[in-house]
Amino acid sequence: MEIDAIFLDLGNTLRILVKDETHQSQARQKIVELVGTDESPTVFCEKLDLRYKEYRKWAFENLREAPEAELWTRWLVPEFSAERIAPLAVELTYQYRQSMGRRVVQRDGRKVVEALRTRGYTLGIISNIITSREIPEWLDADNFGRYFKSVVLSSVFGRRKPDPAIYLEAARIAGVEPARCVYVGDNLKRDVTGTRQAGFGMVIILLDQAEAPEEVASIENNPDLIIHEFRQLLDIFPLHPAVQLPSRSTK
Repeated sequence: MEIDAIFLDLGNTLRILVKDETHQSQARQKIVELVGTDESPTVFCEKLDLRYKEYRKWAFENLREAPEAELWTRWLVPEFSAERIAPLAVELTYQYRQSMGRRVVQRDGRKVVEALRTRGYTLGIISNIITSREIPEWLDADNFGRYFKSVVLSSVFGRRKPDPAIYLEAARIAGVEPARCVYVGDNLKRDVTGTRQAGFGMVIILLDQAEAPEEVASIENNPDLIIHEFRQLLDIFPLHPAVQLPSRSTK
């Protein structure tokens, strides 16, 4: 299949979550300071987790990602003054994400991304994520931004996977026809159906062999390929035909 662009998911695909209690504790403390509550950081964040589950249920049902101000004033801390909380929402969302752990790039992640770019593929990111701040900062800090022509986050775009609109927007920004795009994700439920509806030419699912998948593949969500290591992408995508190899001089 002729593929020009490779789009990557973030969570459990390009990046993984690592538990770090010191890091998480600092984030929980920052959250209660920002909100202005006397509750224990641990207890307060447990309350946030329960409310966040309700928000995610709404987001899944409506295929929407609420703006961060709405997330906090409507869903996570509605009992606090919206006028005070709304301006803090971006920072609160960032810290709430940090309270879950640190995100690090997959083993061989940079090597694979660099190789795919060198091989001539246009690269992009499509991710369901509640923060508008974290990903741009990470791309800049780790010098990853130069690899990706198209980065579409549900927190910014407003729609979330599996809505085909988010895939179509990413392909549009990349300047590549959907039929010549592939998406690499980790979730059979969210990452296959929308990709198909958007007309992407291929979908690949990365599954950890040590973990049972959330859902079994069916006719509706059957990917083209299932891989178990991120570096397997290098076996699937060789040098792009449009890339000219340097000619060897003859004597």
